[in-house]
Amino acid sequence: MARAAVLHNIGDRQVDLRDDVTAVEVEPGLVKVRIRATGICQTDLSTMSGTLPATQPTVLGHEGAGEIVEVGEHVTGLAPGDHVVINWTPNCGNCAECHRGEPYLCVSYIGDAFGTPRFRLGDGTGAYGLAGIGTWADEIVVPAPAAVKIDDDVPFEYAALLGCGVPTGVGAVLNTAGVRPGATVAVVGAGGVGLSVIQGARIAGASTILAIDPNTAKHETARTFGATHVATLDDHAEQTALLTGGGFDYAFEVVGRASAVQTAWQVTRRGGDVIVVGAGGVDDMWEMSAFSLLFEGKSLKASLYGECDMRRDIPRFVDLWRKGELDLEPLISRRIGFAEINDAIEALRGGDVIRQVILFD
Repeated sequence: MARAAVLHNIGDRQVDLRDDVTAVEVEPGLVKVRIRATGICQTDLSTMSGTLPATQPTVLGHEGAGEIVEVGEHVTGLAPGDHVVINWTPNCGNCAECHRGEPYLCVSYIGDAFGTPRFRLGDGTGAYGLAGIGTWADEIVVPAPAAVKIDDDVPFEYAALLGCGVPTGVGAVLNTAGVRPGATVAVVGAGGVGLSVIQGARIAGASTILAIDPNTAKHETARTFGATHVATLDDHAEQTALLTGGGFDYAFEVVGRASAVQTAWQVTRRGGDVIVVGAGGVDDMWEMSAFSLLFEGKSLKASLYGECDMRRDIPRFVDLWRKGELDLEPLISRRIGFAEINDAIEALRGGDVIRQVILFD
């Protein structure tokens, strides 16, 4: 038996911290991973609220790192003892999306995420993993492509961040937008992923980076990650005029709300790019006139998982970390134990933390 944090019902404010949960057997093509560190992400809260779908009961968590303990038949390139980052969108390598070089759009394992239990509770009830993963557990069993090997000297708590927040944010800048040196960038939302977008813009060589967030307590933190200026929802228009004259070359929405997409659109110059990074609800609609879409010349782009090929990009991020260009330690507000998960959920709801990392003994 092992520990796992289980969500039983949409709308529950807390998860059920259990010690009677086991991962399923390791079948061909699957691997078992002992989770050593896992982050608490806004996506987990969105799953609890029902903004993002999941089959109940669900073991939450999708941003993690650990050690391979068992591999199934037909698995190559992985062996017990390997350190891995968990990729919550594993790709098959054979579908049209994969062949086009868009592994982040692969849906080959989506059905399993919602239809195949990855855990069993003590009474025999099946439980699912968030995104088919469920990293808020001691051990998980996942498709082999969901485990990306990483060098052993990378601390597990840093490696965990490379499973979601960092690739989503930095990848949006480097992969989706292709921000050029000297460009001007606005970032709407200075949470954990927003700070990674800011870091990405700094790494890309942006000359001006405006962080827009209504919570002024986040402004100084945004500056430490590379923001050159900060603004609230009340003064972003004035800041935009002062800094750019006509708007930013790139604006990133990192909140997951239609109103934030509108803010990003407003601060983007004619001919600029609006990049949607946040995961919003299916009923949160955004409207734009056909006239504006054409004559303002702006491009609206989605950035799912930072358009990352995780086998290519995780080593890339590790290299940036080794060079001192990608700062991971300041992203961790605190390290916690399994028993503190519900307190950490409340802290994230309050907006007082960036990333809290659960460390498993």
